[in-house]
Amino acid sequence: MRDPYEVLGVARKASADEIKKGFRKLAKKHHPDSNKGDPKAATRFSEINTAYEILGDEKKRAQFDRGEIDAEGKPKGFNFDPRQQGGFGGAQGFPGGETIFETFSYGPGGFQRRGARGGARPQGGGFEDILSSIFGGRAAHGDTAFEEFETAQAKAADIALPLSVSLEESVSGAKKRVMLPSGKEVEVTIPAGVTDGQQIRLRGQGFAGPVPGDAIVTIHVAAHPDLKIEGANLRAEVSVPLADAILGGSVRVPTLSGAVDLKIPSKTSGGRTFRLKGKGLPQKGGQPGDLLVSVNILLPEGADAELEALARKLKERG
Repeated sequence: MRDPYEVLGVARKASADEIKKGFRKLAKKHHPDSNKGDPKAATRFSEINTAYEILGDEKKRAQFDRGEIDAEGKPKGFNFDPRQQGGFGGAQGFPGGETIFETFSYGPGGFQRRGARGGARPQGGGFEDILSSIFGGRAAHGDTAFEEFETAQAKAADIALPLSVSLEESVSGAKKRVMLPSGKEVEVTIPAGVTDGQQIRLRGQGFAGPVPGDAIVTIHVAAHPDLKIEGANLRAEVSVPLADAILGGSVRVPTLSGAVDLKIPSKTSGGRTFRLKGKGLPQKGGQPGDLLVSVNILLPEGADAELEALARKLKERG
């Protein structure tokens, strides 16, 4: 394996950004899917990837510069021949000839990654970070696009962040700002129709590393003071004065789009429920839910001799 600085074409004093740019340029040029007629392309690409695995990691780069590891990332002073068995210093590798180092190969089945103590496994899933921006994201394997594969860079840990939104914000969408543990403040776009417990991934906003982790924002829909969620429907309770319950009237009812007047017919009993069509939660590809309004009878405050006399009379009548 050649010197990783030589492989990436950068100086030993190159910055992390210069190393990253060098890798991007060479990875795009020598990717096997871009050089299907060149049998040596996979070897060159593997060499480029291994070089960046060392120089793109601050700790590994320092170890290489100090001479603690070689150009393949292996500690110097030990024999790690994967073809032999045994332990360190005189015997090599893991039982069965396994190795603690990852290697890459390319063949009819696409990229194969051989990890520590493991066999080859085909690389699938999504491009990560640098290679994603080079090859334009998700694509199918074959002549039409690049096959996705997992980079050898170790991804840093993700950060879990809770974010509370109002019921109105969950329905119509919003933009909210969250504070990361680093002190950095970022804006989060809340999509319309988000539900309680739904997660939003902010790529690269997690803990720092060769491949930064993500920030995982978990949405919590705050309880509404007047409206309760029941599936696609909303439920509210309103208090109706006794006179309006007997004679009829109207009462203001809260909705997601503002209060509306609800007509109360005469002789309305306590507990009666009215349905306001389409005033519930919006539904993707379907009709919105309804608002269910339950009535509570509100008695007059203080003593009322006439009302009490009327109540006794009605009670006696049976």
